[in-house]
Amino acid sequence: MTNRERERMTLDFQKPDRGSIEETFYPWVLTTQRYKQEGIPAEIADGAKDITNDIVGKHENDNPEKYLPVSWGEGVMEYEQYLGFDPVRRAHFVLPFRRFEEKIIEETDEHIIKQDVFGRQNIRKLPNGIEIPYKPIISTEDDWKRMKEHGDIELEKHFTDAAIEAAYLPLKERHDRGDFPIRLNIEGFFWVPRELLGDEEHLYSFYEDPELLHDICDYMLGVYTTKLMKVIELIQPDIVYIMEDLSGKNGPMISGAMFDEFVGSYYRKLIPMLKARGVGNVFVDTDGDFMMMIPNFMDAGVDGFLPMDVNAGMDIVKVRENFPTLKFIGGYNKLRIADGKEAIDEEFNRILPVVRQGGYIVGADHQVPPSASLENYRYYIERLKDVMAQCGADL
Repeated sequence: MTNRERERMTLDFQKPDRGSIEETFYPWVLTTQRYKQEGIPAEIADGAKDITNDIVGKHENDNPEKYLPVSWGEGVMEYEQYLGFDPVRRAHFVLPFRRFEEKIIEETDEHIIKQDVFGRQNIRKLPNGIEIPYKPIISTEDDWKRMKEHGDIELEKHFTDAAIEAAYLPLKERHDRGDFPIRLNIEGFFWVPRELLGDEEHLYSFYEDPELLHDICDYMLGVYTTKLMKVIELIQPDIVYIMEDLSGKNGPMISGAMFDEFVGSYYRKLIPMLKARGVGNVFVDTDGDFMMMIPNFMDAGVDGFLPMDVNAGMDIVKVRENFPTLKFIGGYNKLRIADGKEAIDEEFNRILPVVRQGGYIVGADHQVPPSASLENYRYYIERLKDVMAQCGADL
């Protein structure tokens, strides 16, 4: 059985030779640096870059990874295999208005205003160094109009068929052979407007400027319908996961009706296109407590969720009771790893019933924090192998 076949069977409520041994997300840089001090070879630890910390310099116009970041995933896969995980090849697809030149806008004796790689302006107060948001990426319709014009230029320049093939085609042979599954990340229809407008302004816009939100989402869908589909046709990812983060610890930030109009309606157009081109499962990445929104997600075509934030109340045992066909990646309380072997075993025992039901790849409920020692993490991985041997046992 290949790694790719095993992952598909694990998630599709079948009984493989054993369940997939995978981690939910690529590692946290602070954690890999701790592990380097505790014995992981430097070339392995340093090669496992967090994509969110690997985009410095990726704004240059001649950098092929500006919008199609793929090569960084090789180092992550090597790191995970070194620790004993099955190989998973992670890749991203970035929208054409989500990378900007990092630069200083203003510098005085009192503060520094800097534009980051996403286009946001932040102000750092001196001398204490506290940094806070200063100016969102877009504030007016004219800002968005200019952003779309910028996106059109970037699309023509960076999203050619040749560029897409150069980025993703190197994955195809080993993926087709089954050496690894591909997990492709994209940004969602709640996530992107929030990033562009700012948290508070975004929530007001549902009432005050819904046309702007729809225009942003329509533009995103246009990019996904054209350029992303070329990626999908080329490599058929096993999982496409959509970043949303639309919930906090106390529940969702929008109502079900708002979700259906501003997010779900776009899923209903996008997900069938993904599935028709060979995508195995479509997952959503959202933190917080989103229990009340699960029916809306499922009605829109979502297969499952990650990372299932335990400390926000997302207990996969209870969620599975209410939604028996829902799939999960994650769901293991990452904070228990730092507490030692007994705590690690207790957490595995808690989630074991869901493992036995199938449709679940156990992983940390976000990136493993640097508070977890390498010794404890290695124990977690060995116990994970034992637990995943029971995948689908109740089927």
